[in-house]
Parts: sequence; structure tokens; C-alpha cells
Amino acid sequence: MQSQPTGPYRLDLYSKTVLTLIAIFLGVIAIQRIAGPGTVTAESSSSPSYLYVEPGTAAIRKPDGTQQVEGKVVIDLRNGDIWGFPTLSPTPYPVDTTRSQPPVSNPVYLGQFDFSRMTPEERQKSMKP
Repeated sequence: MQSQPTGPYRLDLYSKTVLTLIAIFLGVIAIQRIAGPGTVTAESSSSPSYLYVEPGTAAIRKPDGTQQVEGKVVIDLRNGDIWGFPTLSPTPYPVDTTRSQPPVSNPVYLGQFDFSRMTPEERQKSMKP
């Protein structure tokens, strides 16, 4: 008795079909990545990404000169506004030893960075003697 030729032939057809499908799907994945890579975002933390909090503390002086205290400096990167949050001590958070409740630090407007003037033209102007 001879074996029928359908056995090896079917296995060969199956292998070729599977390999062809794998190649097609890999091609689709590659084309998608080349044509338009997707937007990648990092997982956000609890603080807004448009705020920069200066490390450590600094002397915060109200523009009118009525108060100078230790505190945190925060910069709003959307518009360049600079805010100071008094901590009343060199600690990175507000401290009030006279009360048992945690204090709330209200912001003090300190000024603004003009980000719109950060251009190549302005750089050239500032480099001229």
C-alpha cells in the first residue's frame, strides 16, 4: 500500500498559508508605524504639567515690598507667570507651629517671564556689544 500524496501536500500548503499571513500582518504593522506613528503621552502626575516648581525654597518678596518670607517658587509655563507660595520656613511645605491645623499657603504674584521674546532675533540683539 502506498501513502496518499495529500498528507505532505496539505502540510506544505498549511505552512505556506500561515507564513504568508504572518508576513502580511507584520507588513501592516510596519506600514502603520511608518505612515503615522501614534501619539505617545506619559502618565501624568497629580500636579499639572504646565507648572514648574523650583526645587528647594527661596526668599519671596512681594513686589510692593511689604513682605519677604521663605517659600516655594512656581512658574506657569503657559504664560510665564511667577508665583511664590510662602512656607514661613526653609521646609518645602507651609509650617505654622502656633496651630494644630495644617496651614494653607496662598500664592503671591511675583512677576512674569516673557517667553514670547525668546526668538533668534532677540538672541542676536542680546549678543551685540
